[in-house]
Amino acid sequence: MHGEPVISNAVTAEQNVAFQLAGHARDRPDQLAVVEHANGKVEDYIGVVRPTSESGQSSNRPLAYHTISYARLHSESMKIAAGLVAMGVRPGDRIALLVRPGIDFVLLVFALFQSGAIAILIDPGMGKKNLLSCLSEARPDGFIGLPLVHAIRLLHRRRFPRARFLVTVGRRFGWGGVTLRQLRKIGEGKDHQVTVGGDDPAAIIFTTGSTGVPKGVLYAHRQFVAQVDQLKQHYDLQPGGIDLAGFPLFGLFNSGLGVTTIVPDMDATRPADIDPKKFLGDIDRWKVTQSFGSPALWNTVTAYCTDHDLPIRHVKQIFSAGAPVPGRVLARLQSHLSEESEIHTPYGATEALPVASITAREVLRETQPETDQGAGVCVGKRFEDILWRVIPISDAPLDQLPDRLPDGQIGELAVSGSVVTTQYVTRQEVNRWAKIDVDGTIWHRMGDVGYLDATGRFWFCGRMTHRVQTASGTLFTVPCESIFNTHEDVFRSALVGVGSVGRQRPVLVVEPFAHAIPRDQVAEQRLLAALTELAEKFPHTSSIRDFLFHPNLPVDIRHNAKIFREKLVPWAERELRCRE
Repeated sequence: MHGEPVISNAVTAEQNVAFQLAGHARDRPDQLAVVEHANGKVEDYIGVVRPTSESGQSSNRPLAYHTISYARLHSESMKIAAGLVAMGVRPGDRIALLVRPGIDFVLLVFALFQSGAIAILIDPGMGKKNLLSCLSEARPDGFIGLPLVHAIRLLHRRRFPRARFLVTVGRRFGWGGVTLRQLRKIGEGKDHQVTVGGDDPAAIIFTTGSTGVPKGVLYAHRQFVAQVDQLKQHYDLQPGGIDLAGFPLFGLFNSGLGVTTIVPDMDATRPADIDPKKFLGDIDRWKVTQSFGSPALWNTVTAYCTDHDLPIRHVKQIFSAGAPVPGRVLARLQSHLSEESEIHTPYGATEALPVASITAREVLRETQPETDQGAGVCVGKRFEDILWRVIPISDAPLDQLPDRLPDGQIGELAVSGSVVTTQYVTRQEVNRWAKIDVDGTIWHRMGDVGYLDATGRFWFCGRMTHRVQTASGTLFTVPCESIFNTHEDVFRSALVGVGSVGRQRPVLVVEPFAHAIPRDQVAEQRLLAALTELAEKFPHTSSIRDFLFHPNLPVDIRHNAKIFREKLVPWAERELRCRE
């Protein structure tokens, strides 16, 4: 399980999402596959359009978009795949892909899938140090990237001794290899057949590192196919839909679904900083039917809609994930949508997605009141393909899958199914802890704690490594934080433990809303008194007596939503020492 991936060279239709792309190219050749804001580049496979408003008049006439149809996306990606093979890329070679979200990104991902190479996909916003470490550990055989990527690679070339296939998306300078335009010419006219799929490796995707060092997760082709199938069935996603992709990786599923992807004008590593006016403009111009975005993105967009009394038109389905979505954000979002629109909050992880899902209507009508009372966050029922089990919490590796805990008892969640990945290919020592082999079937330990209720819904209570183990018992983050997040001045909070495990001191770090940040000692004491009063109302929070205020809690770069509690622990220790 922990060695080098093996290539089977036995592939049939439906085992590679490239076949799904080919089907859509055949059935709907002229449908737009990807649309991005024009950025000055001109390639012969890219079209330019100026969408019109509902009145039929040109909307913001200077505004233009680049587009590519399904027929061109398929033919151009096959051309690039043929070019890669002609360069010497073989099935199983690892190619790091570092380009901006948009047409080229989707084109190149599918070209890699078609060539048999393994695509290495990393969030560029994780910082230079982590980015270089992840790339080095992934041992790439080549790079497809922007000029800046190659310049940095050249400076650190000793860390990438295997990198021999070099493709520059843009102008190439003195680092060798070819440009994307040259690669297309190399592949032009060559007959290329897709020969990988099923259990063959397709991609290495890195976790956010929100609970430690980012790890490279190996995806097989069959897992991508299964993900597309599960999303299609559960949410009834039909070809012809139009998706505004607030998260680029999720947008990749669209090309397997026959859905048009609109790439918003945003920094994908900072979704909370989205320009809501531009985002809503894309929805109106393209009559978007669905959209995925992190809780941070929807918080910004819905706040703008509320301030300007704006509806969110056309959209029938909205998805938000990456961290629990606050009830107030769901309620605000629902208020700006039509009665027929539905909000979904899917639950999963890089290693296993999708696992479960719940609608905003169910949350707001049934589960949110319990969340506010410290019951955890309900993430819904499992997808049809998923098997799951809540098992006793253990910090040790497990050779066998333990018996399930009774409903209502907090434990850790283990899952299995066709969308569940089987191994990490970097930080491979983690496989021993995270994976349980049950007669050849791999179960993944999610690292999340929670419980199942009598109806089969999972209630998320936080990350296992974030639990605070005091002398009098264990505190779980989400049930505790939810109590304090009900206060009108609290934007979000994070429970951390200071001291040695088993004798930790619980500390609640609070980020107030900007307008509610205490400006003097009187205001600070007033808010502290209110938080203390809340703590004393509930048995599981009554032991929390230390409260610290933080202006901007550190969060992950992928969704701007998961709180880096590990970074808060040393900060809280210093703050407490200063107080004492």
